[in-house]
Amino acid sequence: MKQHVFIIGSVWVEPNSSAAGSRMLQLIQSFLSQDWQVTFGTVSQKNPNSIDLTNYGVTEVSLALNNSSFDEYMLNLNPTIVVFDRFITEEQFGWRVAETCPNALRVLDTEDLHCLRKTRQEAIKNEIEFTNDMLLNSEIAKREIAAIYRCDISLIISTFEMKLLQEVFKIDESLVYHLPFFLNKIKKNNSWKPFHERHHFVSIGNFLHAPNVDATIQLKKYSWKLIREKIPSSEIHIYGAYPTQQVLQFNNKHEGFYVHGFIEDAAEVLENSRVLLAPLRFGAGIKGKLTSAMKCGIPSVTTSIGSEGMCGELPWNGFIEDDLEKFAVKAVELYTNEEVWNQAQQHGIEIINTIYDKEVLENKFFRILQEISSNLEQHRNNNFTGKMLLHHSLQSTKYMSKWIEEKNKK
Repeated sequence: MKQHVFIIGSVWVEPNSSAAGSRMLQLIQSFLSQDWQVTFGTVSQKNPNSIDLTNYGVTEVSLALNNSSFDEYMLNLNPTIVVFDRFITEEQFGWRVAETCPNALRVLDTEDLHCLRKTRQEAIKNEIEFTNDMLLNSEIAKREIAAIYRCDISLIISTFEMKLLQEVFKIDESLVYHLPFFLNKIKKNNSWKPFHERHHFVSIGNFLHAPNVDATIQLKKYSWKLIREKIPSSEIHIYGAYPTQQVLQFNNKHEGFYVHGFIEDAAEVLENSRVLLAPLRFGAGIKGKLTSAMKCGIPSVTTSIGSEGMCGELPWNGFIEDDLEKFAVKAVELYTNEEVWNQAQQHGIEIINTIYDKEVLENKFFRILQEISSNLEQHRNNNFTGKMLLHHSLQSTKYMSKWIEEKNKK
């Protein structure tokens, strides 16, 4: 039987704006590669950075929140697999999917653990050390973990988050599946520009994402001044969709600090730059900017948060440093030492080809989906907590949604 995948997105897909958008397009293309039918729906509005999924053979649909039109649509669509893009869409539509299409496999694509990112952000804001106890007492963690339990399988992008979910939240391994980015292997005979033909530092990140705004602030206020002292002619070029006014005001030609905003083709910039900087102090998941750098042959300097869950036991393609002064020192070394730079580039190739091999990841992923689908009733019986949460906690969401719908009618 041909599978029909219905993806409920939090936003329309923007692969050139964010790692989450790129990740979603990777999933869509993987489903299509199996000759599966794919429908994508969301309640959000399109903007100029959204791509037209119909060009890929995907059916697009605009959804209404708190409206029984969704139920009617689902009964007619009758998908075999429903993918929730982030836990919030599961909260909004999970109960409706369970009622209208009870036999559909429910998949949660977490993108990253929002509760981890948000709790770390609060710790930074309040200038306190992040702890697992803070996470366990977080309201958003309770919501996100509940969504994971209510789904048949949740896709976790980071090995660190897999470990966190199993060891801290005690989630059974049958409910979570490690699935990083799907990337093509890097060929040995690639045509990358060598060290001496690359120039400038670069930083990339969607500015709707708070960790990227904070990282740019850290560069501007601390690290960049130290780098310029050692390399007076150096420049850094900052790219990213939706730059805030604060970030745009950082643009300063005399300091060699350039803020460009959105760029259609990040690869073109990365392939001509020498070192990528990503001083991330909080966040979660894995960082698309860093895998993109590896795929373009550009080494990076990042933090332990930036590299978290990305390379296993393999050496990083550059340096990992949390202290901002030492971060600047490592940036200078990587920028000026060709031997160190070349070695870092090779490490990036090894990471991509070992951990993110698209062909290997896809084969395992579709095998897991088939295994769960063929034994769905028993799989759900083994997840009594999920059945309990679906029965009880979503009732409040359900009846609130019905109340809003009736209120809107009046």
